[in-house]
Amino acid sequence: MGTHNHHHDYNFSEQYTFAGTAKVFSLVAIVLGIAAVAFGMLSSEHIIVERTYANLLLMGYYFTCVCAAGAFFVALQLVTQSAWSAGLIRIPQAMASILPIASLVLLLIVGLGLYTHNLYHHWHAEGLTDPNSPNYDALVAGKAAFLNVPGFLIRQILFMGTYSIFAFILAKLSYNEDLQGGLTSYKKGFKLSAIFLVIFGFTTPIWSFDTIMSLEAHWFSTMFGWYNFAAMWVSGLCVITVILILLKKAGYMAWVNENHLHDLGKLIFGFSIFWTYVWFAQFMLIYYSNIPEETVYFYKRFEPEYKLWFWLSIVINFVAPLLLLVDRDAKRKQNAMLFVAILLLCGHWLDYYIMVMPGTVDTERGFGIIEVGTAIGFCGLFTFLVMTKLSKHALAPKNHPFLDESLHHQI
Repeated sequence: MGTHNHHHDYNFSEQYTFAGTAKVFSLVAIVLGIAAVAFGMLSSEHIIVERTYANLLLMGYYFTCVCAAGAFFVALQLVTQSAWSAGLIRIPQAMASILPIASLVLLLIVGLGLYTHNLYHHWHAEGLTDPNSPNYDALVAGKAAFLNVPGFLIRQILFMGTYSIFAFILAKLSYNEDLQGGLTSYKKGFKLSAIFLVIFGFTTPIWSFDTIMSLEAHWFSTMFGWYNFAAMWVSGLCVITVILILLKKAGYMAWVNENHLHDLGKLIFGFSIFWTYVWFAQFMLIYYSNIPEETVYFYKRFEPEYKLWFWLSIVINFVAPLLLLVDRDAKRKQNAMLFVAILLLCGHWLDYYIMVMPGTVDTERGFGIIEVGTAIGFCGLFTFLVMTKLSKHALAPKNHPFLDESLHHQI
């Protein structure tokens, strides 16, 4: 009976206006990013060019992962018929909507990396698979059926193309629901999400094997796909949290309260521990069995250039959320959650950095204009695209069948 009174308190047709400081900052960041990449690309030193490619791959992959996590979030909420998230679903939908752009950016980076031999040269160099060549590499030759340029690019296009199509349609259905009402769009979204989750679950490990693990073609780990998935999912949840809190601080989305924030906090807390579990499982099994073709991965990361960052990544991605989010109150406070989410986004950048750099630039890693500039550029691009998309539609899915339940969500 009282639900209608609740509805009058909220303006469900409110729309976000992307203007002013936020827009200027995102555009300045994009320009800075382009300048940093150009600086690296035009360098006369080959290692600087290679470092630029490595950073482009890192940020391109991170950008695509976060958008894919947005699509995964939307699909998961539909399949589990979750009510709590109905009020904030527009944020992951906006992330999912720009997955096609993120995918194209990443495809361009890996394509150029292959073409210029600045990325994936461990399996893409001349003569590696030719037994008569002095460069012959038996391990790489053994994997040639999987690690070859046409196969690699076809899989990239197929996987990212499929994710993008599903992400785009799922977001579109929700926007249609606002116009048409009824349950037609919701039911269609439910069926599509079920198909998408199966495809996504089976193909993301292969996608991360291709994009990241094949940078070091001699090494392999069956845990690597899940380790990447955990990193992607935690990063996606953190981005949703950051956008939500910043929108609330700007006076939007009054219907989302500390109960919803608490749920996001629990997910971030739980999956940070899951990330650590997969990280540790991969590390411990390789450490314990001590097989040369497996230990090579950690051997490189125990070099003085990486060792500090290697352990710092564990402190930021496991110890920090464990201590900062274990308390119920912390998960309900905007500033505490904002701090943890931003900290974890930096932590997972470091996590990807440790995955990418030893296999691309080896001991010639750096931390300067190229690293910082590329990261700032991609943050600007992400902010610009997501916020532009978010400003196109009402911030509340007013005809969502579970919106009323979401308004009364209490834990």
